Amino acid sequence: MIEHSKRSLPEGLRYVPDLIDRRDQEDLVTAIRDIAVKAPLFVPAMPGTGKEMSVRMTNCGPLGWVTDKERGYRYQSTHPVTGKPWPAIPAMLLNIWDRVSGCDKRPEACLVNFYDDSARMSLHQDRDEKDFEAPVVSVSLGNTCLFRVGGTSRKDPTISLKLRSGDVFIIGGPGRLCFHGVDRIYPATSTLLKNGGRINLTLRRVNR
Repeated sequence: MIEHSKRSLPEGLRYVPDLIDRRDQEDLVTAIRDIAVKAPLFVPAMPGTGKEMSVRMTNCGPLGWVTDKERGYRYQSTHPVTGKPWPAIPAMLLNIWDRVSGCDKRPEACLVNFYDDSARMSLHQDRDEKDFEAPVVSVSLGNTCLFRVGGTSRKDPTISLKLRSGDVFIIGGPGRLCFHGVDRIYPATSTLLKNGGRINLTLRRVNR
C-alpha cells in the first residue's frame, strides 16, 4: 500500500475534499432518511455463497444495484424486498453530478451504502454498468473512512486516503474500472449522523 501523499492518483480519478458544506450535508441526510423510509435498507448477499456483506444498502433513481445468492449482481427497477419502484434521486445529488461528472447524461442509479463502525468493503470494480464512459461519483457523509484505490488489475499497487464528510471522489476516464474499497471506518470523527457510522452515495450511469 502506498500513501496518497507519496503518489498521485491514477489517471481519471479525482478527489474533491469539502465540496459539500455542513448545511447541505444535513439536508442530504434528511433526504436519504426519507428515501430509506420508502425503500428500506437491506443487507446484500454475495452471489453463489450467499454470504452477507457488512454494509446495509438501498437505492434511489430509475434503477438500483442489488445482489443476492441466486441472481448475483445486477440493476433492477424495483426494491428486492418491497417490490416497489425506487424513490427519485434528490435534486441536490443531481446538482453535484452536474458539477463534477463532466458527463452530459444524467445518472440512472444512486447506491446508498450505510457503514457502521465495523463495516468494510473489499477491493472491487464497478463493472455491472453498460456505460463505462460515464464516471461513478461518490459522496461521503458521516464518519471518516480509509479508502483504498488501485489500478485496473487486482495486482496493481494501491493508494490510501481518508475520505471525510462532505468529500466527493470521482472514478472515471482510464480509471473507470479501477479496483477500490473501504478498509476501515474511524468512529466518532463526525457529528453529522446522530448514531455514528458513514453513508456513501454513489451516482452511476447504467445504460449507454
